[in-house]
Amino acid sequence: MILVTGATGFVGNALVGRLAADPACTGVVAAVRRKSESRPERVQQVQVGDLLHTTDWGLALQGVDAVVHCAARVHVMQDDATDPLQAYREVNVNGTLKLAGQAAQAGVRRFVYVSSIKVSGEFTDVGKPFAADGVPAPQDPYGVSKHEAEELLRKIAIETGMEVVVIRPPLVYGPGVKANFKSMMRWLARGVPLPLAAVTENRRSLVALDNLVDLIVTCLNHPAAANQTFLVSDGEDLSTAQLLKRMGAAMGRQARLFYLPPTLLKLGASVLNRPGIYHRLCGSLQLDIAKTRQLLRWTPPVSVDEGLRRAAEGFRP
Repeated sequence: MILVTGATGFVGNALVGRLAADPACTGVVAAVRRKSESRPERVQQVQVGDLLHTTDWGLALQGVDAVVHCAARVHVMQDDATDPLQAYREVNVNGTLKLAGQAAQAGVRRFVYVSSIKVSGEFTDVGKPFAADGVPAPQDPYGVSKHEAEELLRKIAIETGMEVVVIRPPLVYGPGVKANFKSMMRWLARGVPLPLAAVTENRRSLVALDNLVDLIVTCLNHPAAANQTFLVSDGEDLSTAQLLKRMGAAMGRQARLFYLPPTLLKLGASVLNRPGIYHRLCGSLQLDIAKTRQLLRWTPPVSVDEGLRRAAEGFRP
């Protein structure tokens, strides 16, 4: 039996569906805050409420051999918490620690933790990607909380013998994607002219939802995955202009890009006091997945263009 936390979320829901359809999987326990009416066959729902240091996972862990921990307080652009770091720590660190501790006591063999590339850092120079075993450099409260959770999980693994696998994905896209990626798709669908034709020199790693789910499933049982950290991506990095053009093609719409020098984009973001916008549009964030490929003999099963096509199919304005 496999326990999936955050089972109603973007990644968790897709993972539950994949596991439920796998004849080799003996069953799935979907941990949810509130029970829903419909679930795939062979999926047992357990209502656990919020992910906190007080959450009792006893019922959800009964008969469970492996845990995939997707639930988290996710990264938000405009955080209105009085103390953002403490808010992230309460869920992502303390809540994770409680789950992992009870999982180890229950005899869980392997704990797969879906972390974030923000543990490695925010940006890279072109051609100098983050590596799985590089020195962590989180720069915001979300990244710090994920890093702290990783460290505590490794400590639990040493103390209890429960195997821990950490996966750090970049931006995940696919059917039903929300936030900035959905906004980009909405702009393309509406034919909004975008001043990004000149943003061709940066490179960003992304991961299709199906590729991330496939790696998670691989990490559940692969002997070489035990107590390792892996990065994941589609294996092809795109500039902002390339991403917009190929996303537009997947949607059957031509991206309407016009030329504005990146220096003016940077100046405009500075005037608006939104430097983060410039870095997200013009900066690079590359991941080296060589360790994932070599140690697990894993290759992304879905290409970038196929991943974009699937995202386009699931797009609802």
